Amino acid sequence: MNDTQNETLDALLQQQFAGPVADDGFAERVMQRLPPRRRRAWPLAAGVLAGMVTCGLCLMYSPGLHAGWRDWLLGRVSVAALVLFVVMAGMSALAAWWAMTEAGEVGSG
Repeated sequence: MNDTQNETLDALLQQQFAGPVADDGFAERVMQRLPPRRRRAWPLAAGVLAGMVTCGLCLMYSPGLHAGWRDWLLGRVSVAALVLFVVMAGMSALAAWWAMTEAGEVGSG
């Protein structure tokens, strides 16, 4: 089916639909009987480790990375050092944001 057919079907269904179907608490009872979702830490740790190794291998011979580190350690302001700083700050901010959203999901669930 294409999008126009889906839109037509959706419009027809919405015209005939009177609202939510009363389930007399059925959905809530089913959700209470489901086993808790198990979270495993090893896939996340393995993915982070694989990403770090891959990034390290890709950037090992990058002249921009070496120039940025050299300039940073010597206290020089250069484009390479600024780019390195912005990338590291951005990655740190993204990691912090992700950790906070994960903590919120764990606490609410």
